[in-house]
Amino acid sequence: MSTSKSTAADISRRGFLTTAGTSALALATGASLGHYVQAQSAEPIRIGFQQHSTGIGAAYGRWYGRTSEAAVAAINEMGGINGRPVELVAEDDGTDPKRGAEVVEKFAKQRNCDVGFGTLFSHVVIGSAPRAGELKLPYFVVSEGHHVASGMLNRYTLQPAITDVKSQVQAMAPYVADTLGKKVTMIYPDFAFGHDHRDYFSAAIEAQGGTVIEKIAIPPTETSFTRYFPRIPRDTEVIYHVMVGPAVLTFVKEMGEFFGGRGPQMFGFIDSLEAVDIQSPGLEFLEGSYFWEGNPRYAQSDQTDFDKAFRAAVGVDDNGASISDGRDVSTYAHMFGCWETLFVIKRGMEACDYKGPADRAKLIEAVEAMSGFEESMQFPQGPKVFNGKTHQAFGYQYISKVENGRLNRVHTTGMEDGFYEDEVDYTSHPL
Repeated sequence: MSTSKSTAADISRRGFLTTAGTSALALATGASLGHYVQAQSAEPIRIGFQQHSTGIGAAYGRWYGRTSEAAVAAINEMGGINGRPVELVAEDDGTDPKRGAEVVEKFAKQRNCDVGFGTLFSHVVIGSAPRAGELKLPYFVVSEGHHVASGMLNRYTLQPAITDVKSQVQAMAPYVADTLGKKVTMIYPDFAFGHDHRDYFSAAIEAQGGTVIEKIAIPPTETSFTRYFPRIPRDTEVIYHVMVGPAVLTFVKEMGEFFGGRGPQMFGFIDSLEAVDIQSPGLEFLEGSYFWEGNPRYAQSDQTDFDKAFRAAVGVDDNGASISDGRDVSTYAHMFGCWETLFVIKRGMEACDYKGPADRAKLIEAVEAMSGFEESMQFPQGPKVFNGKTHQAFGYQYISKVENGRLNRVHTTGMEDGFYEDEVDYTSHPL
């Protein structure tokens, strides 16, 4: 299978037509809400959750945990996997690559986990994936980094339910160039995730006749940012910003203080505001600016029943905050990936009749054989194409504009806008 545009489009149509009917029937009849069936083993399926509970990814880790617990509860309500209950085994990796590799080893050797799951930060994925490959532990990441599809990792690492940065920026660059401007200054974190943005957006905007006139890399642990802003050239038409970590609110506030409401157009990744209330004092200057969202934080006027049900299951209101505490803003643009990835694991294990660690290779082959996922309760963010050769998912991208203090979706890219040529064929690698 290839993700060249024509082939991937065929995959999309074929996959969705064959699966959509099954999903609709299940939802209509309630067939998916079964009970536990008689299984050969009463042992739970143990899914190792590599959680960023501490470190710069802690805000994501908390909401990834909340989402994953809700997904596991839903799966168990449906009867588990192959008649067995599912247990989530969480371990804190500190958002640190060395600890990440140790957590993966612990999953395989001490916690009796069937698979590893849930890693977001790209430097942790890159530090952990080699050990997962050595231990032959299926490792399902929710990272967005291009390192999976680039061929940098191994056959045991898969990213089946969230798109990667290369696909995202390629799909959005035409809108940025046509709507906001073509002379861009980029501000990004100085590690693998930020480097993906730097490299792939630069290429994507050049393909639209634009150019990146300055690239400002900032250490992800930085706490003050004002000293970086004088590097922004005066002829900048668009500031492209993507920051992560506990200091993102400070970053955005200081950027507003620097420009005083008179700066160039702004296009940011919502990463710069994940878990941050957009109505916080000092963020008023964001009115009229644009953001990429993997999944719109605010319920939109055409909200689907699937999004309503997903928010209810995880405990998120129509503003993207916790139902129990409106000040607790979620990481809504990303955390759907945990929910959807757990349902991919369920489908893969059921497809290969998974019974235990001896069937891990069969699980990899079963997921590689998948071609896509229909929009449904299991995939509430939207439909996706999955490329089994590159282990990478493709889907829609959303651009939102800040209007009256909330994010309103103003553009949805086409599915095929994010396709690119295959860079690896993991199916040719040994298991």
